Amino acid sequence: MEEKKFDLNSIIGFVLIFGILLWMLYNNQPTPEELEAQEKAKQEQVEAEKKANEAEEAETFVTTSEDYSISNPQDSLQMAELQNKIGAFAYSANTANSDKETILENEVLYLKVNNKGGYISEVKLKKFTKYDSLPVYLIKDQNSIFNIKFGTSDNRTLNTQDLYFQPTLSQNNGNQVLSMKLKVSETRFLEYRYELKPNDYMLDFSVKSQGLEGVVNGSQDIVLDWKLKGRRQAKSISYENRYTRLTYKYEDDKIDKLGQMGDDEETEVDVRWLSFRQHFFSSILLTDKPFKTANLKSVNLMNDEEVDTLYTKSYAVSIPLELDGGEFNESLNMYYGPTDSQVLKKYKRDLEESIPFGWGIFGWINKAVFIPLFGFLSSFLPYGIAIIVMTILVRLVLSPVLYKSYLSQAKMKILKPEIAEIATKYKDNAMKKQQETMALYNKAGANPMSGCLPALVQLPVFYALFMFFPTAFELRQKSFLWADDLSSYDVVAELPFHIPFYGDHVSLFPILAAVAIFFYMKMTTGQQMASQPTQEGMPDMAKMMKWMIYFSPLMMLVFFNNYAAGLSLYYFISNLITIGIMLVIKNYILDEDKIHAQIQENKKKPKKQGKFAKKMQEMMEKAEEQKRMQQRKK
Repeated sequence: MEEKKFDLNSIIGFVLIFGILLWMLYNNQPTPEELEAQEKAKQEQVEAEKKANEAEEAETFVTTSEDYSISNPQDSLQMAELQNKIGAFAYSANTANSDKETILENEVLYLKVNNKGGYISEVKLKKFTKYDSLPVYLIKDQNSIFNIKFGTSDNRTLNTQDLYFQPTLSQNNGNQVLSMKLKVSETRFLEYRYELKPNDYMLDFSVKSQGLEGVVNGSQDIVLDWKLKGRRQAKSISYENRYTRLTYKYEDDKIDKLGQMGDDEETEVDVRWLSFRQHFFSSILLTDKPFKTANLKSVNLMNDEEVDTLYTKSYAVSIPLELDGGEFNESLNMYYGPTDSQVLKKYKRDLEESIPFGWGIFGWINKAVFIPLFGFLSSFLPYGIAIIVMTILVRLVLSPVLYKSYLSQAKMKILKPEIAEIATKYKDNAMKKQQETMALYNKAGANPMSGCLPALVQLPVFYALFMFFPTAFELRQKSFLWADDLSSYDVVAELPFHIPFYGDHVSLFPILAAVAIFFYMKMTTGQQMASQPTQEGMPDMAKMMKWMIYFSPLMMLVFFNNYAAGLSLYYFISNLITIGIMLVIKNYILDEDKIHAQIQENKKKPKKQGKFAKKMQEMMEKAEEQKRMQQRKK
C-alpha cells in the first residue's frame, strides 16, 4: 500500500514540476519588443557571418587572375607584361575573354565548369530537392575550389585557379567530353578532361599534360588542393551536421573518418578515395593509383543552429603530386550524388563504406540483414508501413529471448523469500550467505545472470537499428501520417521560443515512443524489483529503477525531438509490440505455480556442479577457512 502511495506521490510530483516549468517558460517568454530586438540582432549576426564568409572566401578562393588577362592580345606591351608575370602560360590569356562557364549535364547531373581555373563551379542534382523544395546544389556560390599549385622552370609559382583554360566540348560514344586546356602553345598544354556518361553520378576526370617538360619544375612541390564547404540541405542543420563527415579509404581496404563534431586534421598514406559526405549527399574524389600521401582537414562551421544556418562543415585535402617523365598524368573520378548504399555499391569501389552503418558486428547486421530486408519491404509497401512490418518481424524473432528473460525473472521472484531467509540466517557471515545463495540457485536451476543475457543479445540489434534509420536514404522526404519526411523530425506544433536541447517545435513520434517506453519500463522494472532481493551493502536498486522509469522516457522525449521520425516510429512500435508479447507470456504462457513446482522438483534432484561453480565454491570455502583461522589467532 505504501509503495502504491509512493508511486502516486511521485507521479503527482513530476506533474507539478512539469506544470511549474511550463508556467515559468510561459511567463518568461520574451515580449514582442524583445522578440523584435532578438530578431534584429540575429539578422545582424547573420549579415556579419555572411560578410565574414565572403571575406574568408575572398582570402581563400578569389584569385587575382584579372592580372593575368589582357584586353587586347595583339597589344605587345600587355603581352610582355603578362609574360613577365606568368611566363610561358601568358599564351593562355588569349582565351581570357571567352565564355566564363561551360555546361555539362545528363539525366541526373547539371554541372558548370569555370573557364577560369578549369574546375567545377556548380553541381545540381536534378532528381532531388532540399527541405524547402529548392534544388539540391552540392557546389554553388564559390563554396568549392579545385586547384593545382606548381612551380615553373623560370622560378615562378602558379595556381591553376588563377589561370584561364580553353574549353572544347565533344561527344564520345554517347558520353559528353569536356577538355579544358591551359595552354603554353597550341600543342603544349595542361589539360583537365571531364567525361560524363548518361544517367550517371560518376565522372571520369584526368589531369594530363603535353609538352610541359622543361616548363614545369618537377623539383618544386606540386600540390593538388580540393576544398568544399558543405551546404545545408536538411530541415535540422544540427542533425544533418551530426552525419556530415570526411571519410576516406587508404592502404587497400581500410576505412577511416575525421572527427564527427569538432575540428580534426590527419595525414594518411596510400589514399584510394576521399568522400566529403553531407549526410544524404556526397562529393567523392577517387584515384586509379593511390595518392602516396594526403593531408586531410575538417572544420565544424555549425556551432549555433540559430545563427549558423548556411554551412555544416568545411573540408580541405592537400595532395602532393609527382610528374611522370616531366608531365602530369593523373587518372581520377569524381562522384556527385546521393549517399545511397544501393547507388554507391554499383561502382564496386567500396564507396558504400563511407556510410556510417556502425562498426564491427553492428555494421554487419545492417548490411547483411536490415538493408536488404527494408529494401525488400519498401519495394511493395509504403515506407512507414515497411518500418512497422520490419519492427514486428524483429520483435518476433527476438521474442524467445524475451521469454527467457521473463522466465528468469519469474524464477528469481519465486526464490526471493528463500534468499531473504538465507540473508537473515547468515547476516553476520557474508561468505556463508553467498555460498548458500549460490547453492540454492544451483539446486533450483535458476541463474541470476540469465535475466541480463537477453539484454546483451538484443543490444547489437538495438544499436544496429539506431544507426540504420538515420542513414537510410530511402526514407528521405517520404511521408507517413503527419510526418512529411521520415528522415527528419515531424512537427505537430511550433513553439514561440527555443528550448535548449529540445528545439522550437514539438514532435509527436518521440512523445508516443516516450509513453510506450514508460509503460514498458513500468512492467519490466516492476517484475525485476519483485524478483531481485535487497542485499546488504549494495545500492538500493529498487529506488534507482523507479527513477529510471521516469528518466528514460524523458530522455527519449527531449533528445529525439530533432531525430528522424522513422527512428522514433520504430521505438514506438517496438515497445508496443514488446509490451504485447510480455502480456501474452505472463498471462498465457508462463504459470508461476508450475514454475514453483518445477523448482521444487529440481531441488530434489542431485545437481552436478560445473567446473566453474566447483572452483568458485572451493575458493569461497578456502577464504572462509582463512577467515576462521584469523579469528582464532585474535
